[in-house]
Amino acid sequence: MKSFFITVFAFLSFCAHAQVAASATEISPILIGEKVPDLSVYDEQNKAVSLASIFNKPTVLVFFRGGWCPYCNVHLADLAKIEDQIIALGYQIVAISPDDFENVEGLEDKLDVKYKIYSDKKAAVIQSLGIGYLASDKTKKYISGVTKGETTEVLPVPALFVIDKNSEVLFEYLKPDITKRIPGKLLLSVLEGLK
Repeated sequence: MKSFFITVFAFLSFCAHAQVAASATEISPILIGEKVPDLSVYDEQNKAVSLASIFNKPTVLVFFRGGWCPYCNVHLADLAKIEDQIIALGYQIVAISPDDFENVEGLEDKLDVKYKIYSDKKAAVIQSLGIGYLASDKTKKYISGVTKGETTEVLPVPALFVIDKNSEVLFEYLKPDITKRIPGKLLLSVLEGLK
Protein backbone atom coordinates (compact mmCIF):
# COMPACT_ATOMS: atom_id res chain seq x y z
CA MET A 1 0.00 0.00 0.00
CA LYS A 2 2.87 2.36 0.83
CA SER A 3 4.37 1.94 -2.66
CA PHE A 4 0.97 2.78 -4.17
CA PHE A 5 0.90 6.13 -2.36
CA ILE A 6 4.50 6.88 -3.31
CA THR A 7 3.67 6.17 -6.97
CA VAL A 8 0.54 8.36 -6.85
CA PHE A 9 2.48 11.17 -5.14
CA ALA A 10 5.27 11.00 -7.76
CA PHE A 11 2.70 11.08 -10.58
CA LEU A 12 0.88 14.07 -9.07
CA SER A 13 4.18 15.88 -8.55
CA PHE A 14 5.09 15.29 -12.22
CA CYS A 15 1.64 16.52 -13.36
CA ALA A 16 1.96 19.66 -11.25
CA HIS A 17 5.02 20.66 -13.27
CA ALA A 18 3.87 19.31 -16.68
CA GLN A 19 2.23 22.53 -17.69
CA VAL A 20 2.60 25.47 -20.00
CA ALA A 21 2.14 28.93 -18.54
CA ALA A 22 0.46 31.72 -20.47
CA SER A 23 3.49 33.95 -19.91
CA ALA A 24 7.06 33.76 -18.60
CA THR A 25 6.06 35.34 -15.28
CA GLU A 26 3.47 32.61 -14.57
CA ILE A 27 5.71 29.53 -14.62
CA SER A 28 5.78 27.06 -11.73
CA PRO A 29 9.24 25.48 -11.77
CA ILE A 30 10.47 22.30 -10.18
CA LEU A 31 11.87 22.90 -6.71
CA ILE A 32 15.30 22.34 -5.23
CA GLY A 33 15.36 18.80 -3.86
CA GLU A 34 13.00 17.41 -6.51
CA LYS A 35 14.20 15.04 -9.22
CA VAL A 36 14.26 15.73 -12.95
CA PRO A 37 12.08 13.08 -14.66
CA ASP A 38 13.91 10.63 -16.92
CA LEU A 39 12.63 11.85 -20.28
CA SER A 40 14.47 11.93 -23.60
CA VAL A 41 16.08 14.74 -25.54
CA TYR A 42 17.52 14.49 -29.07
CA ASP A 43 21.03 14.92 -30.38
CA GLU A 44 21.98 16.51 -33.72
CA GLN A 45 21.29 13.19 -35.51
CA ASN A 46 17.75 13.06 -34.02
CA LYS A 47 18.74 10.16 -31.78
CA ALA A 48 16.85 9.99 -28.48
CA VAL A 49 19.05 10.25 -25.39
CA SER A 50 17.69 9.71 -21.88
CA LEU A 51 18.35 12.38 -19.29
CA ALA A 52 19.42 9.68 -16.81
CA SER A 53 22.25 8.69 -19.14
CA ILE A 54 23.31 12.33 -19.50
CA PHE A 55 23.34 12.93 -15.74
CA ASN A 56 26.11 10.38 -15.14
CA LYS A 57 27.97 13.10 -13.26
CA PRO A 58 26.96 16.37 -11.60
CA THR A 59 25.60 18.67 -14.31
CA VAL A 60 25.08 22.33 -15.01
CA LEU A 61 21.85 22.07 -17.02
CA VAL A 62 21.01 25.11 -19.13
CA PHE A 63 17.70 25.71 -20.89
CA PHE A 64 17.72 28.30 -23.66
CA ARG A 65 15.11 29.53 -26.12
CA GLY A 66 17.00 28.59 -29.29
CA GLY A 67 19.98 29.26 -31.52
CA TRP A 68 17.97 32.13 -33.01
CA CYS A 69 18.01 34.03 -29.67
CA PRO A 70 20.97 36.46 -29.42
CA TYR A 71 20.78 36.63 -25.60
CA CYS A 72 20.92 32.84 -25.42
CA ASN A 73 23.91 32.67 -27.76
CA VAL A 74 25.83 35.20 -25.66
CA HIS A 75 25.04 33.22 -22.49
CA LEU A 76 26.10 29.91 -24.04
CA ALA A 77 29.35 31.47 -25.25
CA ASP A 78 29.97 32.96 -21.78
CA LEU A 79 29.54 29.50 -20.24
CA ALA A 80 32.10 28.15 -22.72
CA LYS A 81 34.64 30.66 -21.35
CA ILE A 82 34.37 29.15 -17.86
CA GLU A 83 33.78 25.54 -18.93
CA ASP A 84 37.27 24.42 -17.91
CA GLN A 85 36.73 25.82 -14.41
CA ILE A 86 33.32 24.12 -14.21
CA ILE A 87 34.88 20.80 -15.27
CA ALA A 88 37.67 21.24 -12.70
CA LEU A 89 34.96 21.51 -10.02
CA GLY A 90 33.59 18.10 -11.14
CA TYR A 91 30.64 19.23 -13.28
CA GLN A 92 29.69 19.00 -16.93
CA ILE A 93 27.60 21.49 -18.90
CA VAL A 94 24.57 20.37 -20.91
CA ALA A 95 22.32 22.77 -22.82
CA ILE A 96 18.76 22.05 -24.00
CA SER A 97 16.57 24.02 -26.40
CA PRO A 98 13.11 23.45 -27.91
CA ASP A 99 14.75 23.91 -31.33
CA ASP A 100 14.30 21.00 -33.71
CA PHE A 101 17.35 18.72 -33.95
CA GLU A 102 18.10 20.23 -37.38
CA ASN A 103 18.79 23.55 -35.69
CA VAL A 104 20.90 21.99 -32.95
CA GLU A 105 23.14 20.43 -35.60
CA GLY A 106 26.21 22.64 -35.96
CA LEU A 107 25.25 24.95 -33.08
CA GLU A 108 28.15 23.72 -30.93
CA ASP A 109 30.59 24.66 -33.70
CA LYS A 110 28.84 27.96 -34.44
CA LEU A 111 29.06 29.00 -30.78
CA ASP A 112 32.50 27.41 -30.33
CA VAL A 113 31.46 25.36 -27.30
CA LYS A 114 32.72 21.92 -26.25
CA TYR A 115 29.68 20.91 -24.23
CA LYS A 116 26.67 19.06 -25.64
CA ILE A 117 23.53 20.80 -26.88
CA TYR A 118 20.31 18.79 -27.19
CA SER A 119 16.88 19.31 -28.69
CA ASP A 120 13.70 19.08 -26.63
CA LYS A 121 11.70 19.39 -29.84
CA LYS A 122 8.33 18.62 -28.26
CA ALA A 123 9.17 20.65 -25.12
CA ALA A 124 8.39 17.61 -22.94
CA VAL A 125 11.34 18.19 -20.60
CA ILE A 126 10.68 21.92 -20.49
CA GLN A 127 7.06 21.28 -19.52
CA SER A 128 7.98 18.61 -16.97
CA LEU A 129 10.19 21.12 -15.16
CA GLY A 130 7.44 23.75 -15.15
CA ILE A 131 9.55 26.34 -17.02
CA GLY A 132 7.58 26.44 -20.29
CA TYR A 133 5.36 29.24 -21.48
CA LEU A 134 3.45 29.94 -24.69
CA ALA A 135 5.34 32.00 -27.25
CA SER A 136 3.53 35.01 -28.64
CA ASP A 137 2.23 34.87 -32.21
CA LYS A 138 4.93 37.37 -33.22
CA THR A 139 7.68 35.21 -31.70
CA LYS A 140 6.30 32.01 -33.29
CA LYS A 141 6.23 33.71 -36.68
CA TYR A 142 9.82 34.91 -36.25
CA ILE A 143 11.06 31.47 -35.14
CA SER A 144 9.40 29.69 -38.08
CA GLY A 145 11.08 32.14 -40.44
CA VAL A 146 14.64 31.62 -39.14
CA THR A 147 14.71 27.94 -38.21
CA LYS A 148 14.44 24.57 -39.95
CA GLY A 149 12.19 21.64 -39.10
CA GLU A 150 9.30 21.62 -36.68
CA THR A 151 8.83 24.51 -34.29
CA THR A 152 7.21 24.40 -30.90
CA GLU A 153 4.97 27.07 -29.48
CA VAL A 154 6.41 26.41 -26.02
CA LEU A 155 9.54 28.28 -24.96
CA PRO A 156 11.48 27.86 -21.73
CA VAL A 157 12.15 30.69 -19.36
CA PRO A 158 15.95 30.88 -19.60
CA ALA A 159 17.01 28.64 -16.73
CA LEU A 160 20.05 27.05 -15.21
CA PHE A 161 19.89 24.07 -12.85
CA VAL A 162 22.63 22.23 -11.02
CA ILE A 163 21.73 18.54 -10.99
CA ASP A 164 23.47 15.75 -9.10
CA LYS A 165 24.09 12.33 -10.64
CA ASN A 166 20.83 11.10 -9.08
CA SER A 167 18.91 13.74 -11.13
CA GLU A 168 18.13 15.82 -8.02
CA VAL A 169 18.01 19.60 -8.34
CA LEU A 170 20.64 21.19 -6.07
CA PHE A 171 20.35 24.79 -7.33
CA GLU A 172 18.29 26.76 -9.83
CA TYR A 173 18.43 30.19 -11.42
CA LEU A 174 15.47 31.40 -13.49
CA LYS A 175 14.54 34.86 -14.73
CA PRO A 176 11.48 35.66 -16.87
CA ASP A 177 13.44 38.59 -18.31
CA ILE A 178 15.21 36.97 -21.31
CA THR A 179 18.07 39.47 -21.13
CA LYS A 180 19.11 38.39 -17.61
CA ARG A 181 21.32 35.30 -17.09
CA ILE A 182 23.39 34.05 -14.19
CA PRO A 183 26.84 35.72 -14.14
CA GLY A 184 29.77 33.31 -14.50
CA LYS A 185 31.35 34.38 -11.20
CA LEU A 186 28.13 33.68 -9.32
CA LEU A 187 27.76 30.27 -10.98
CA LEU A 188 31.33 29.31 -10.07
CA SER A 189 30.73 30.41 -6.46
CA VAL A 190 27.58 28.29 -6.31
CA LEU A 191 29.39 25.25 -7.70
CA GLU A 192 32.23 25.69 -5.21
CA GLY A 193 29.70 25.99 -2.39
CA LEU A 194 27.93 22.79 -3.42
CA LYS A 195 31.14 20.71 -3.24
